[in-house]
This record gives sequence, C-alpha cells and structure tokens, in this order.
Amino acid sequence: MYVLCEKMNNEYYVSVNGRIDSDTSSDFRKSISELEPEGNKITFDFKDVSHVSSAGLREIMICARRFKSENMNIINVNDDVYEIFEMTGFDSSLSISKATGEVSTYVRKTISRLLRDKVKECPDVVVLKGDHGEYTWIKIGKLVQIIADDLNKLGVKKGSHVGICGANSVNWVLTYYAVQKLGAIAMLINPTLQAAEIGQIVSLGDISVLCYGNLREMKDNKDGFLDAVKQASDGKLRSFYAIDKTVEFDRRISEYDQLIGKYEADSDYDMPCTVIFTSGSTGRPKGVILSPYNLLNNASIQLETQLLSADDKNLLILPLFHIFGLSGCLLPCAMSNAILYIPDDNRTDTIIRVMRSEHCTIMHSVPTLLIALLNNPDFDTETFSSLRLTAVGGAAATESQMKMFREKMPNNHFKSGYGLSEMTPVSATDYVDTEEHILYTVGKPSKNIRVLIADPVTHEECKTGEQGEILAQGINLMMGYYKLPIEEQSIDENGWLHTGDLGYFDEEGYLHLSGRLKELIIRGGENIMPAAVEKAVSALDEVNNVKVIGVPSAFFGEEVCACIRLNDGAEFDEAKLKSKLDGNLARHMIPSYFVVFDEFPLLGSGKIDVIHLKEEAMKRLSLSLK
Repeated sequence: MYVLCEKMNNEYYVSVNGRIDSDTSSDFRKSISELEPEGNKITFDFKDVSHVSSAGLREIMICARRFKSENMNIINVNDDVYEIFEMTGFDSSLSISKATGEVSTYVRKTISRLLRDKVKECPDVVVLKGDHGEYTWIKIGKLVQIIADDLNKLGVKKGSHVGICGANSVNWVLTYYAVQKLGAIAMLINPTLQAAEIGQIVSLGDISVLCYGNLREMKDNKDGFLDAVKQASDGKLRSFYAIDKTVEFDRRISEYDQLIGKYEADSDYDMPCTVIFTSGSTGRPKGVILSPYNLLNNASIQLETQLLSADDKNLLILPLFHIFGLSGCLLPCAMSNAILYIPDDNRTDTIIRVMRSEHCTIMHSVPTLLIALLNNPDFDTETFSSLRLTAVGGAAATESQMKMFREKMPNNHFKSGYGLSEMTPVSATDYVDTEEHILYTVGKPSKNIRVLIADPVTHEECKTGEQGEILAQGINLMMGYYKLPIEEQSIDENGWLHTGDLGYFDEEGYLHLSGRLKELIIRGGENIMPAAVEKAVSALDEVNNVKVIGVPSAFFGEEVCACIRLNDGAEFDEAKLKSKLDGNLARHMIPSYFVVFDEFPLLGSGKIDVIHLKEEAMKRLSLSLK
C-alpha cells in the first residue's frame, strides 16, 4: 500500500493504492497523521484500493474523528470494498461514493483462476492455434494439468522460481499456465542468450527448475549447452524440463484422468507470479516482479483499447518473455477469447505465409520487425488487408517509418504507445486520434495511470511543453526489482516510477518522447537528443533505418554518430547526406560520422542492441581514424 497526498486550497486529496489491513494500517495512520485537520477537508480516492479489513476500517474511523465526518469524502470505491462498508454500517455514517464508468473495475483474480474459469465457462472455444493444430480451453486445461504434475514431481511448489526460456510456442504458453497453477513464480528468460548469460540469470533469479524450449544458441549441442548453463548458475539449478517443439504433450492427454482435482488451491492475486528480466541493453539485467493484479489489469486496459473480441485473431510475432508479448497479446486474447496464432518462427516469409492462410486481424510489432517485413520482396498489401490493428511499441517509430507503415498497410490502424517492463501501458493513442497524434506522440496516459514530467535535476514538475524525466504510477506498476538494493530501486518514496525516459506533455495532454537520459549526447556543452537527429536522418531517401549514438571525442567530449541501413540500391555518400541535413538540423546536431550496417544487432525483444551496435561502430571508426 502507498498513500499519495496533494493539497489544493483547503482540501487534501489523498490517493491510496493497495490493501488497508492489519499489515498496512499503521503506515496508513502515519501518512494521515501528518495532515492538519483544522480548517481543512479531506477526500480519499479509493480507485486503487483492493481491500479494506477491520483494521483498515478502524483507521478510516479515526481519520473521520480527526477531520469530522462532514469534512471527509471517500470516492471511486469499487463494489467489493463498498460491500465491506455496507456490511459494517460505515456507509450510513460516512460520505462514500462508488466508482463510475470512468474508473476501471479491477481484475482481482490469479492467472490460474482465469484459466479455471475459462475451462468451466467456454471449454470448447478455440483460443490458441499454430502450424501443428488448434487448442480449446478444455484441451489447454488438461495439458496444463499434466505439465503442472511433471513440475511438481521436480519439486516445484508455491513460491518456487521456475525459469521459462524458449522461442514462442504453444508449449511455452502451456508451461506458463502450469507454473501459475502451482503458485510458483515464472521467471521469463530471453531464448537468444548464450549459455553463460542464461546461467547468470538463473543464478540472479534463484531459479531451481529451468524449462527450456528452442534456443537459438543451442544449435546441435544440447547437452553441452545445458551443461554450460548449469555451470554458470552457481549451483542453484536442480533440474531441466524440456518444452521444445519436439515435445508433444498432446500425446499424453489421457493422463489427465488421473489428475482431476489436483493443484486447485489458489494464491493471492496480489502475490508475485512473474519476473521479467530487462533486456540489459544498458547494463546488467534486472528482474521486474509482477503480480496477477499487475498483469491482468494491464491486459484489461489492452483489451479495452484494442477493442478485442472473440472475432479477432492475433498473429503473435512479439516474444512472450517480453512484457508486450505477455500482457499485450497473450493475456488480453485469453480474457477476450480472441485466437492467438503462434507461428513456428518470426521470419518474414513465415509471417507472410500465415497471413495468406489465416487472415489475422491483429499483429502487434516493433519498428525493426515491421521494416524487415516490408523489405521482404514477397510482401504485398493485399495479403495484409485483413489487419485492423497494429500497436507499435518497444521503441519509438520515426515519422517517416510510421508513414511508410501506413502507406504499405492502408487498411490497418496503427497505434503508438509507451510502456516498460516495469509498467505498461503508460500511454497510448486511441482509435479516434488523428494522424498527427499517432505520428508525433505516444498518446495520453492510460486509464487510471498517472504520469508526471519532472526536472531531472531539481525534481520539480515541469510545465506543459517543458522536457523532463517521465515518472509514472498506477495499478500495473511492478512490485520492484528482485534482490536489488533499495537505493537502486527506481520507485521513489512517493510511489513514482522513474523511467529514465525524457518527454513532455503538449497542450492537449498528449505525451511526447524525447529520448533516454542515458543516451543524451553532450557535444561541447550542447545537449543533443538522438531522437531528434534520428527523425531528420530517417527522412533521407537513402536511409532505411537509423540509430544515433554518441562516440568519444578528445575535443568536444562526444560527437554524433549515425548508424544507418541503406535502402536497396542506394549508394553511400557521406558528404551528400551531411549536405541534405544542413538546414534541417542545427550544425552541432549533424552527425560527424556515419557507419553503414547491413543489419542492426537486435535484442530478443526486437529492439536494437545499443551496446553491441556502439561497440561495432567504435571498432569501425577506430580503424578508419588511424
């Protein structure tokens, strides 16, 4: 639970998040005790309150005594909490108003409970499809029970840390549900990592069982690869469990009859259930701890903004170990009974083949994957005419990229948005937003999400149009990072997540991204945001994709370097590119160096791997500057 208090004139406005119970009541009292009742009113916003116990009611009564009940209001109370006020008679002595349609009805169930409800309510509905078949809820439920039993025999129980590391597959989804069924914590690992890197994450996350699927670096050396993982895990890994595409759980479905009724105990929806490891693009990965409350309410927002229904079919090309794939695709589809189609791989040839046969309506992506798809010689507009929605996330698309996407897929509606593993969605554009909103902003803050722009130095709130660090808080905010020291956690004492991203609000309330604090280039005392340079460079006819970085300079401290991919048939002429930029960019912002790449190194999430890109660019520049 956390309490955030603001004051306007003679009224306190207090936002409360979480549960007010025996464990948190003393914190609640301490927060309120610092407020001065004399001559002031107080309004509690309970939209983020999930439960009030008897101890919580006592603290509310004490507060009403201090401020006098006629000066105290409680607003946005959900049905469950309002029922508690009713059964105890508090509704007759306090001013309490229920939540309106403007406030979400929060999802208060575990992912295991979601699965159980679906199996009971719509057992024969097909919700998963792949090249090897289709899966109804009842079939999913049976196979999940079998996998859960396997994991239980390996020692997995409530609270166990279970790694899931593999390319997208139906088996990945079944295993994730099985881990949730046991009340264990699913630790999601990038399947493109080297064995030593996976082992380090196993050690970092105290993982005891690793469920491994198809791993890019394993190749034809499974035993050697797994041995290397175990050696790098500091002795914490006890068992491996295979979930690769050769494992046919369907053939074992008859085993379900012996398992009916097992593993039905449910855990708390506010307890940890999933850890997503940040990509490590700027350093050592961190484990983001999320609860069912975080994930399912996140998915509920996605379901609403995507207008998802059982008539939709989502072509999954985003990785499930990433927050976008998990809570932007898998869980919203599960909640709405939309079909999630999982292709064998994410090659552009495969995506085109599936679209021709399945006519999917949704295909969320990141800019790099969309660019690769449009560059495929077999791409044609007609094949993708069934698409009605693509949310572009993971990294901001430039203006020229977004225009190209819309030109090549004219029937499709593109949404821009902003989110992080730690909290997503933060903001998104809506169906009614204009082309300008989609091209130049990442939308308005999502329902029940608060966003603040703060000066990175003074920490004071920035005015409209002023750039600062983006801070956010709300129902989908992570619990914190696994085993990271308190002083290194990115949530401050007032409950704000410090994103490390720079942005600003315009006069309409739309959020604009400017770049990353850590990516800021300081050239001779001038602050340069890479995104501004990328916008100008990407508009050049020769350029297919661009990533701007800072490289060391003995004189200026840093110089601007543009890493570019050229369009087919384009010739590289550095002087010509600089000449074209002259007049569109300030002199100090024009890249001093251009480095041409055939392909950018990518992270498993599809984002550009900035660390390795910069290493390669520096290597090439150092050779050319000798």
